Amino acid sequence: MVVDAGNGHIGGDLSATDILATLYFGVLRVDPARPDDPERDRFILSKGHCAGALYTTLAHRGFIPLDELRTFMAPLSRLNGHPDRNKVPGVEANTGPLGHGLPIAVGMATAAKLDSASWRTFVLTGDGELQEGSNWEAAMAAAHLGLANLTVIVDRNRLQQGDRTEKTIALEPLADRWRTFGWGVVEVDGHDVEALAQVLGSLPARAGRPTCVIASTNKGRGVSFIEDRVEWHHRVPTDEELEAALVELEGEE
Repeated sequence: MVVDAGNGHIGGDLSATDILATLYFGVLRVDPARPDDPERDRFILSKGHCAGALYTTLAHRGFIPLDELRTFMAPLSRLNGHPDRNKVPGVEANTGPLGHGLPIAVGMATAAKLDSASWRTFVLTGDGELQEGSNWEAAMAAAHLGLANLTVIVDRNRLQQGDRTEKTIALEPLADRWRTFGWGVVEVDGHDVEALAQVLGSLPARAGRPTCVIASTNKGRGVSFIEDRVEWHHRVPTDEELEAALVELEGEE
């Protein structure tokens, strides 16, 4: 998709794929035949630049046709570089400007609590994205409101555009910061699907409180020459690199 489009964020796509697959195939109560079901769980991809991974997941889950993935970022395609809730079934919020997803999710979770509804809200953020102050305002509000129906998953790949997160604005001790804001916190291997499913199936982590799941991941997961390399935040593979990457991902000799 990224190669054909000549654009995309392959490193962050690959770091988030296991998380998205676990959510959509083992955790979220959603129905592709009824994407607007009022009782559905809500998911927001706050790191909206990784829309390629979200579209792929939605397609395999049945929300959009698999063949439509070929139109990624093409003129007039609804599969834009950032997700659009007005065009794509299963997308709950338009995202792209970082730091907006969690505040929106707090609003959704608050609405559910006011309605005594059973549906839950999940949001996936990048770790570099947490340098946006709007996230911490939202985190403070969520704890104050006791939003136990809200879960934020941090894609903790330790890289952002341009450099490592800790060299840009240090986030550690990240788990302690969320706990200080009044959240229940769980740390997990973001590529261990069974561990992810167990954590996300045992919410909330702290009674009466929102949950933060810090998922340790590798940017560019599964491709040796992309993994943990900052230049792959927004780089497009060549045809030769694509062929080599697919060999690794598909386990071919």
